[in-house]
Amino acid sequence: GIVHRIDKDTSGLLVVAKTDAALKSLAIQMAEHSVKRKYKAIVWFGINEEEGIIDAPLARDPKNRLRRAVVAGGKRAVTHYKVLEKLSTFTFIEAQLETGRTHQIRVHMAYKKHPLLGDTLYGPQKQPYGLTGQVLHAGVLGFNHPISGKYMEFYVDLPSSASAGSASARSYLWQ
Repeated sequence: GIVHRIDKDTSGLLVVAKTDAALKSLAIQMAEHSVKRKYKAIVWFGINEEEGIIDAPLARDPKNRLRRAVVAGGKRAVTHYKVLEKLSTFTFIEAQLETGRTHQIRVHMAYKKHPLLGDTLYGPQKQPYGLTGQVLHAGVLGFNHPISGKYMEFYVDLPSSASAGSASARSYLWQ
């Protein structure tokens, strides 16, 4: 079974359980927020502070059911971020989820006025480089093995140059 999801156009790691017992164990870890998840992203504009925490509740956007939004009374959502590199118009960041809500990084960064590059749902409609999806990469995933209990951590590098279009533009920006 699928243990968790990543947004469409997000690259990176995903966990799939091969047995019901593994699925149950991993689902409990996800619900307890004990799974380590780190992402890399490129966001619009310069971020002044080197790191920060966004603790803002998320729920369905009352004005647009396709979106999520920071909404009083929503589910608690916490994102830790740190600046990896300041680029000319953008900032390369690492975001670590303390909770895991739908579109959490995308909504939180847009809420802080730093939407993800390529994200037309939460950011500008016109995107540079011909991007058709957000520049977001699930690069680190850590959890306790469902049977042995041993902590395991997995890493995947940023995407390399892909076929064409937005993927190759995205790869260019990662470098």
